[in-house]
This record gives sequence, structure tokens and C-alpha cells, in this order.
Amino acid sequence: CTQCPFYKQVRAEEGSLNIRTKFLRFVRPYSKSSFFRNLTPERIRQGTRFILQGCPAETACIIQQGACILLVEKKGVLYPVGHRGEGDIVGMISLLTGEPSGFHVEAETDMDVWVIHKKDIDLMPAEDPELFAFLTELTADRLDRKGPMAERTIGKYLITDILGKGGYSIVYKGVHSELERPVAVKMMRHHFSMQPEFMQNFQNEAKIIAGLNHENIIRVFDIESRFKTVFIIYEFLEGESLADLILRLKRIPPHLALTYLCQMVSALAYAAEKGLVHRDINPSNVIVLPNDRIKLIDFGLAGPIGTDDFQPDGNFHYLAPELIDGEPADFRTDNFSLGLTAFHMVTGLLPVLSENPAERMEMMRSRIIPDPGKQVEDLPEILRKFIITACSRDP
Repeated sequence: CTQCPFYKQVRAEEGSLNIRTKFLRFVRPYSKSSFFRNLTPERIRQGTRFILQGCPAETACIIQQGACILLVEKKGVLYPVGHRGEGDIVGMISLLTGEPSGFHVEAETDMDVWVIHKKDIDLMPAEDPELFAFLTELTADRLDRKGPMAERTIGKYLITDILGKGGYSIVYKGVHSELERPVAVKMMRHHFSMQPEFMQNFQNEAKIIAGLNHENIIRVFDIESRFKTVFIIYEFLEGESLADLILRLKRIPPHLALTYLCQMVSALAYAAEKGLVHRDINPSNVIVLPNDRIKLIDFGLAGPIGTDDFQPDGNFHYLAPELIDGEPADFRTDNFSLGLTAFHMVTGLLPVLSENPAERMEMMRSRIIPDPGKQVEDLPEILRKFIITACSRDP
């Protein structure tokens, strides 16, 4: 394993890792905290596999000298996924959560370590909450790394693969450990989970969708708090985003666009009946399933009808003017964004082309959307009228 290209790359990048993972740069074993007085020094010989994948840990190690390699075992094959050196901690995720280790850890060289015992971790929240918060932050930061991974446990769910990364979250593929039902697990990036407004939006998304039951709205099964962040458990969708489909096809055929649009209208009408507006309708938040069914996703910016607390984290190309101006939102807000999405589907063109955010928002306030019938000759009149009406300043 130590001769493969991946391992050499990981080793070469060791010096550039996030400084937060270098524990000894922040705290030293001569600290007055009782936690450090209870550390046990130990020598680990080269080649020793001292943490085993699949086994819960009773100890973790702070590396004083030497280095080790992290190995994920899948179907009998070992994959190097990381390297740890002086100042790093290994085994802390398992120690904090009581869950099995997600990888083997093997000494690359002789190592001098300080051993952290589980009993001391259990006492830490009361005795040294700041140090406990730092250790938890360090642990969650490790989950942000993309690469080969063993199954990880988040509550009742086994996490097996990474599906993708967004600005403030990472989405994993997983399965319910008992029901064997596939799921998608959305984890808030840890540095955002420390900011109350982001955490509130993230949890708000789960609560909103959990209260909805519509065939064209993604379902939430569960929510878990681990590693000082939040995981939302969704149904797993086999499909592609409408944005990717437009990119691939250039334009969506009018009859298919109408099929998608009818389903989106049905979902948004249902949400409106529940007193909700989505406020972030755009092609990236529409998933197209293999049978041409669609699902609306990402209700992180949703809110009750009449609210004016919108924070513009969404896609500016599709924002309604009232959201830009900080005015209250109602069902017409989603209709406007839906009209722009429909325009993009049938013409293949973004409704506003400027790349400058301020200029784009000003254009969105004042620009009249071109007649899509002049762009697409065979556009059904009902679809043309919907786009023009939905995108008008005063529908």
C-alpha cells in the first residue's frame, strides 16, 4: 500500500492538512487539565495494526513522534485513505461515539504516543467543556474528507459512499441497518454547524419536509445529531437533477417540459395549502427520476407564506423580485421561479445572462422575460402562456 500513487500523494500533502487537525499545536501534555495528567505514554512498533476496522475503541492516541497509515478494508482489499503524523489524533471518532472504527490504523514507523482512555473522555464534557468541544470539532472535520471509506454508522444508518458535496453540506449514500432501505444522508459541514443561522436553516429543512407527504416532494425519514453536527436522512433518489438534464439535452422537449411542470405545480400547490413557500425553485432543486417523475428537493430556504426573512443563499438566476427586495413571499413567489425554470427548460437559455450578482439582481427586478414562443416554434400555447404569466411583474 505504501508504494501506490494514492498513498504517496497523501504522504506528500501531510504538511498542508488543516491546522485544526494538529492537536499538539493547541494543547500540550503539561496542561493543568486532569485530562492530560491521565494520558499514558506508549511505544508502538512499526507494522503494528493498533486500531481495527469494525471494532469499537476503548482508547485513542495522540502521536508524539512517528507516523501511521489509515487503511479501509473492502471485500478483503486494503485501500489507503489517510496518513497521520506528529500532533494528530487517531481513534477519536470511535472513542467519542462508541461506534466501530471505520478503518484500520497501522504504524508506518515506530511511534511514541499518548493514550487517551474512554473513561477520561466520558468525564470531559463536565470537567473541560472547551477541550471537549475542540475534540468534537476535530473529529467532525475528518468526516468532510472525500475518498474511499468503510461503512460508517450514523444512528440506525450505515454510510457507504459519498454522493456529492455542496457549499454547506455533504451528501452520503447509506442504508437502514435493519430495514435495508437505501437512503441519502445530508451532513451539514462542521464549520457551518457552529453558526446558529446555518444550523437553524438546516434543521428547518428537515422539519418542513417531514411534515409534507406528496409524491413529488422528497421524503425525510429521520434526523440525527452526531459529531456536533446534524444529519438529515432522506429517501434515496435514483435520477439526475433537471439542471444536469438541461445541460445534457440543451433543451427539454416541450411535451416533456409540460410533464415535469405539471408535477412541480402539483407539489408547490400542496406546499401552499400547508402554508409554505419553497423560495428556491430552480433546476438544481428538481430531481428527474427514470420514469419521468420528478421530486422537489432542498427546502432549506422555505418558510411560511407572508414571511420576509429570506436570506439569498439560493440561485440568483431564478429569484422573484420580491425576494430580492426583501418583501413578503407568497405562492406567486414560487410561481415566478417556476416560470423562469420552465423558460430555461424549453429554450435552453438562462433567464438572465449577467455573471455579476448585483447587475443580475437589478436585471431581475426590471427585465421582461422574452416570449418563449419566438425561441421555440412548436411550443404549446398553454406552456407559452404559463411562462409569460408566471414571469410577469404583476401576475
